Amino acid sequence: MDTGARLSVRYFAWMREHTGTDLETITIPEGVTNVGDLVPHLTAMSDGHALALKNMKAVRVAVNRAYGDLDTPVSAGDEVAFFPPVTGG
Repeated sequence: MDTGARLSVRYFAWMREHTGTDLETITIPEGVTNVGDLVPHLTAMSDGHALALKNMKAVRVAVNRAYGDLDTPVSAGDEVAFFPPVTGG
């Protein structure tokens, strides 16, 4: 495995509280080519990660600061961000 194949993962709002961090750098697991492939790896990291990413229909995703979805490709050097939907008043 290429240990240089890393990406950054950011968590916002209550997701940060569940994961215990706002930023982590991880090695891209073998076979991960998009956000949907990445999620199971992240949820296996801790109970907090599993809780934060439990309902991906309610979670918004951005890759390199552009909105995406579970089919958005990821590769080395990317920044993947997860955040809950913002509600207005």
